[in-house]
Amino acid sequence: MLSLRLLTKYGIHANLDKKKVRALSSFQSARKGGKMNTIDLIKSRTSYRGTYLSTKVPREHLKLIMEAGLAAPSGCNKQTTRLIAVDDEDTLAKLHEVIASPLGETAPAMICVLAKKIIAYRDRCYYIQDYAAAIENMLLAIIDLGYQSCWVEGHITDTDQICRKMADILEVPNDCELVCFLPVGIAEKECQKAVKLPFEERAWFNKFGGR
Repeated sequence: MLSLRLLTKYGIHANLDKKKVRALSSFQSARKGGKMNTIDLIKSRTSYRGTYLSTKVPREHLKLIMEAGLAAPSGCNKQTTRLIAVDDEDTLAKLHEVIASPLGETAPAMICVLAKKIIAYRDRCYYIQDYAAAIENMLLAIIDLGYQSCWVEGHITDTDQICRKMADILEVPNDCELVCFLPVGIAEKECQKAVKLPFEERAWFNKFGGR
């Protein structure tokens, strides 16, 4: 979670009441010395579908998150993923009007993920793998900076093509497809960790089902 020192640096702490400060520190118990190592960070990540505090996300943080996404591997280094961070209130309102879902509606920022279908070789295109890797990097960066998020894709890429309506609002050219958005903000409520199947049911050594 964001430290009180960092909150003060960005002028956030003074605008929070005690209840919200407690919410900010709800995840710090999972950190070691205020900072998780990489493995702990990966294991602690979960999708957050609750409400967010109205506290603005500094652009410095949004840039760090997007840089993490762009640092992800891409097939044949074609770098097919593009990103748009949205923190303007009017633009967010327009986007949520077409999204028509409460998921992420109260987040003060979102990152929209775009995919450009560039052929890697022959007829092979790895844009799906590319943006998936970028999204995971960003989700981990979001947690590392003390925020929460959720990978929102299915709802906006259905037959009603909400993704294209969002893309038009953001003036995205037709050769790029908006495939996902990540709400970004400070969680107002505690995260409910998803229950994973036991390791032994999904991973093995040397052969399927091996021990």
